[in-house]
Amino acid sequence: VLWTNIRVENDTLVTGYRVTNGWARTNYTYFAMSFSKPVIHYGCEEKAKVNYRGGYGKFNMKENFPDIGGRKIVAYFDFDPATSKELEVKVALSGVSTDGALKNLRAEASGYSFDQLAAKASDTWNKELSSIEAKGNNDQLSMLYTSLYHTMINPCVYTDVDGQYRGLDGNIHKADDFTNYTVFSVWDTYRALHPLFNIINRQVNTDIARSMLKHCEQSVHKALPVWSHMANENWCMIGYHSVSVLADAVAKGLPLDKEEVLQAMVSSSTIPYYDGTKEYMEKGYVALDHNGSAGSLTLEYAYDDWTIYNTARLAGNDRVANQYKKRAANYINVFDTSIGYARPRYSDGRWKENFSLLSTHGEGFIEGNALNYSFYVPQDVNNMIQLMGGDKSFISKLDSLFTMHLPDEFFAETEDVTKEGLLGGYVHGNEPSHHIPFLYVWTTQPWKTQYWQREIMNKMYRNNIDGLCGNDDCGQMSAWYILSAMGFYPVCPGTDQYVLGAPYLPYMKVSLENGKTFEVRADKVSDKNRYVKSVRLNGKPYTKAYITQQDIMNGGELTFEMTS
Repeated sequence: VLWTNIRVENDTLVTGYRVTNGWARTNYTYFAMSFSKPVIHYGCEEKAKVNYRGGYGKFNMKENFPDIGGRKIVAYFDFDPATSKELEVKVALSGVSTDGALKNLRAEASGYSFDQLAAKASDTWNKELSSIEAKGNNDQLSMLYTSLYHTMINPCVYTDVDGQYRGLDGNIHKADDFTNYTVFSVWDTYRALHPLFNIINRQVNTDIARSMLKHCEQSVHKALPVWSHMANENWCMIGYHSVSVLADAVAKGLPLDKEEVLQAMVSSSTIPYYDGTKEYMEKGYVALDHNGSAGSLTLEYAYDDWTIYNTARLAGNDRVANQYKKRAANYINVFDTSIGYARPRYSDGRWKENFSLLSTHGEGFIEGNALNYSFYVPQDVNNMIQLMGGDKSFISKLDSLFTMHLPDEFFAETEDVTKEGLLGGYVHGNEPSHHIPFLYVWTTQPWKTQYWQREIMNKMYRNNIDGLCGNDDCGQMSAWYILSAMGFYPVCPGTDQYVLGAPYLPYMKVSLENGKTFEVRADKVSDKNRYVKSVRLNGKPYTKAYITQQDIMNGGELTFEMTS
């Protein structure tokens, strides 16, 4: 905490702010707090040493002083218990000012009792959670709706009721035609959360996309969010994955200016001082002797570049499309075909020496190992299969990943890779592997996707207090569950396709924002009947391995005939 201030405006209203430095470099939080009873006495205690107080030293701030300041303030307020046994306290926040917090308080809470506000909040949540209807047992439905709830926590609104918000540049801006959002954990959420929003929360995702574009506009680097929150960029994790979020939005028809989006994408992907980007643009890979995450960086940059290519193609910009199509193939530069796996290089072109496929320490892959990361070429799965030895070899590698034993020594002290999130050597407890179960669809044994998909859902998502196998990471783990429960998954966000697996529940219905509904039926699905015999879309036989965004938005029914 850098500084706090508490102002006692009158005997029923208190305002103030806190400025903190930590995960966010500079975070301003303003508040307004009203009481249903008048304050008769108040005071505070400073829990941290403050070296300079200016002329405030002449005042006793510990009792009944209306302008309290300090670094670690603990304040108290006394009320007359004789007037009423109940006290209602209403609090509103703002990232802009105490006046903004007060406007929020009056707009959202004034005139409502505690019970009325609780009922209003309950009605709002029920409406949002009712966007999906489903059938299943109690544990399955509890997990489904808990997951849906998790997806709606972040990103969160960062706009006052008058449209004002604090921008990345520290200035106050006005969101005239959109709602500004914050908390963008995009290394996690581009994979499934935002594709899910493009089905069930298209207006929210449109506002998120516009918030990202404003972030880029306000950035001194002219960069889209990497990991941003509360008007701060903390640069956590790797890649420039906001380009994937925007590419997915464009491919799935959200009302965005394609050229504006493309300009922000190109700007974000050509910052020479950002995390090996200069070397990546020059060599076609990031070198391990220059960056400890070189292998994963190269793979993730190549995917991101493919999403830029596809956006440029959709925008009719051939020059940018051709440039990024070449960059999207850079994943080849870190594939060692002699071992059939991804492997980092040094700046002189040599492969990493004493290389371990299993270890998560010092091998060039952030929060993961080469065994999992090698499957990260979502933009070109067919060529990845060839680099890994062809269909038979690829299937064998996938089988081994799911069935092997990964000793603790290979992930010890790796925060986001834990035993609870492992299925064999497959890491479901962290995001880079989430698409892997669906890769069997590209092989001659697609039914194995259906087998492992259900194994993951049974073992990694349980209806108890520690039932989630890893950090939910702002809704990504939960979004994976929801999409997988419907029987499809966006292996390559930035396309309009969802790869078919198998439904987890016998019935799901999604209410779309265009007024239509999309239903998924799998009447006989169970742990035994987990395999898909046939698929019908709107009553007609369907033989494609994917469905499109338009198939879903048209409404209708996707029916799976299940078998053992």
